[in-house]
Order: sequence, then structure tokens, then C-alpha cells
Amino acid sequence: MNPQEEVHAPVPPPAVPPEPPRAPRPRRRWMGSVLALLLVALVGGAAWYLVKRANDPSEAPGPGRGGPGGGRAMVTVGDALARKAELPVIIDALGTVIPTITVTLKPQVSGTLTEVLFTEGQMVKKGQLLAQIDPRPFEQALMQAQGTRQRDEAQLENARLTLARYQTLLSQDSIARQDVDTQAALVKQLEGTVMTDKAQEGTARLNLSYTRITSPATGRIGLRTVDPGNLVSSGDATGIATITQVAPIDVQFAVPQDRVADVLAAQRESDALAVTALDRTRKSEVGKGRFSTLDNQIDTTTGTVKAKARFDNAAGSLFPNQFVNVQLLLRNVPAIVVPVTAVRTGANGDYVYVINEDRTVTLRKVKRGQATVGLMAIAEGLKEGERVVTEGGDRLQDGMAVQTADTQGARGPRSGASGPRSGASGPRGERGEGGQRRQRPPQNP
Repeated sequence: MNPQEEVHAPVPPPAVPPEPPRAPRPRRRWMGSVLALLLVALVGGAAWYLVKRANDPSEAPGPGRGGPGGGRAMVTVGDALARKAELPVIIDALGTVIPTITVTLKPQVSGTLTEVLFTEGQMVKKGQLLAQIDPRPFEQALMQAQGTRQRDEAQLENARLTLARYQTLLSQDSIARQDVDTQAALVKQLEGTVMTDKAQEGTARLNLSYTRITSPATGRIGLRTVDPGNLVSSGDATGIATITQVAPIDVQFAVPQDRVADVLAAQRESDALAVTALDRTRKSEVGKGRFSTLDNQIDTTTGTVKAKARFDNAAGSLFPNQFVNVQLLLRNVPAIVVPVTAVRTGANGDYVYVINEDRTVTLRKVKRGQATVGLMAIAEGLKEGERVVTEGGDRLQDGMAVQTADTQGARGPRSGASGPRSGASGPRGERGEGGQRRQRPPQNP
């Protein structure tokens, strides 16, 4: 072999060492991240549970849970004592204020309105002069009627004197009886004429008085519809103004036909039944009055009977055509009463939850009686002094333990629930036993 060929012979490339296996370090980093996330989720879930338990009143310790009494949940409820009281029997209705007298001032003669002597909205008295119509045409008519009456009266006097003479001559047999009878008939005729003249004179005098428009009743006068200078007539529909009597004043309301017998029985027991008028919100009292009467028939369209009550209304708080809420007091009934929220209705009827001395509740059936807005009478099933549940009864069952708002406040904060909670209120996963801060193990980068 040629040595030069051996020198220039191609040298094989060096062998590539095999790739070493990957280190398990990245896998350990991934597993550490997963474990850290699981630890954070676990601590967060434990904190959420403890906070929810601390805010849940049913988890409070006591005879029903966490205490010496057992393991059932305790519910915070409102309570009230059953007591004796005079419960009023009331009929509530919607009423309308109506004036006892309403008068429209209309002129009774035609003429020019010369004066208006009232102020709109003024309180006027009966007989007070309110307006004046031009009286001159009526004064002339009265004078004419007076002249006609005087003329006819003179003729009547002359006819009577002539009749007296004829009667004297007839007694002397100096005149025919026919002349005497004719003169007597003339006297009768003139007497009738004078009577007619007197009537016409009275009519003229009355028309003259109608030119002075006076108030026919005491009350409040409304807005004026005619100004001075206008021609008014007795045929005007609107008139000059309207007067309403506001003291006393009436309230008309409807009584259900089923309560008519109660109203009549209450009227036989008491002559004056009290009626209270409330405003639209039923919060303010606007007047007190007395029941007057019922109507004489039932309205078949509504099944009610109209009723009326009278109010003195000295302060003027009731206004005509005002809508009010009416409360008719029939009588007062002594009874055991509880708040209306204490009585519940179930499949077997009405019942209440009675709080026993050991702070457990017992479901007891009761029989309702009369009721008002806030109280209800218990006819059967409850005694005076027993404590009943008024709020929170929808979460109760027979035999459950309860606590009232006053007893819950007297015990103070609940240990282990409302106070600081180890491992929950601090940073997650940074406190161990004894409250010592625990360092979090370092994680691989």
C-alpha cells in the first residue's frame, strides 16, 4: 500500500454519544404545583365552611345542637305572650263624605245681576244676603198691582153702599126685588176682583223680594259662575253658586249583607255606635262620628246595604265627596289574643307553635275568633300566659329546639364560631398547631 494513500485516507467522524435520559426534575416541579393547588383549595374550602357555620344561627350551641341537649338544629324565632284583651269587633268599609244639605243658588226671577256680596269659599249663614238683582222693574209691577187693588176696593165699597140702600127700599116695598138681587151679585163680583188684585199684589211683592238672593242654609259657598252685570234667569241650570253644609256632615258606606244582622243586634244593644273615619293611608284619623241608619233594601248588584254615619266635623277635616276608610265598632269582646302572624293554617286546620320551658316547640291546634289588623282572638286551644312563635315558624317542626332573639343576645358571642377561627381567618396554610407560623416548603423553580 502506498504510504501517501494511507496519509490522505478519510478519517471517520467521531461517534455521537447517546442522549442521556431526562432528569426527573421537571416532573417533580409539576407534581409540586398540583399539590400546592390542592392544598390551597382544601384550606379555602375549610375556611368557607367555617365562615358559613359561624353566620348560620341554626348552628349555635345550646340544648338543641352542640350542647347537652342533643343534636337537632336550633332556630331563632320571634315570640309573644298570649294575653287577655278587649278585642273590638269592627266592620271596615270604604265611604264617601256627603254633605247633609246641598243647595244651588238659582235666581227665581229674571233680571240683571247688580251685586255679588260673597267671597268664593266663604262660610255663610242662613238668611245672609248673597246677591242682588235689579229691583226697579219689580217695584213698578208692585205699584201697578197696588193701584188696581185700590181701584177695585173703591168700586166694591160703592157697590156695598148701593146694596144697603136697595135693601132699605125693598123693606119699604119701593123697589123691585130683582134690582136688589142684581146689586148683591155685583158686590160678590167686586169682592172676587179685589181678592184677585190682592193676589197679584202679593205676587209682585214676592217677585220683588226674589231680587234679594239670600242663603237658604248655613255652610260653605263654592265658586261663582256668574259675574255682576250679566242677565240671569230662573231657567239657568248652573245657578250662581252652590252651598254645602259641612258641619255636621255625613259619610255613606256599604255594609256586607252577611253583617247586617250584626249591625242590627249592635243597634239594639247601644243607641250610638261609634264610627271612625281614616284617611286614604289608614294611618291618620280624620273624624269620629255616630252610626245613623241602614238603607231599607240590599243592592243586588253588590250584595251590600248602604249605611250612613254622621260626624260633627267641627274642625272641617271632612270634605264633601272625599273618600275615607270607615271603621264601624259593633262591640268589644274579651278574648285571648295573639299577633296574627302567630296563627298558621295547615292541612289539618289552624295551629300555633307553643314554646315550652325547655325551649322546644309544640304544634297545637287552635280555633280562630275575631281578628283585627294586628291581633287575633283564640277561641280554643290556648291559655293566657303561654308563649307562641310569631316569626320563623316556617322552619319549625314539632319538638324542635328554638331560641328567641332576647336569649340569643344574652348569651353573647358563640365560642368557636363568631370569634377568631384558627386556620380559617388567618392566611391560608400559614398557621399550625399552637398558632405558630409555619413556613411554606420551598417549591422547585
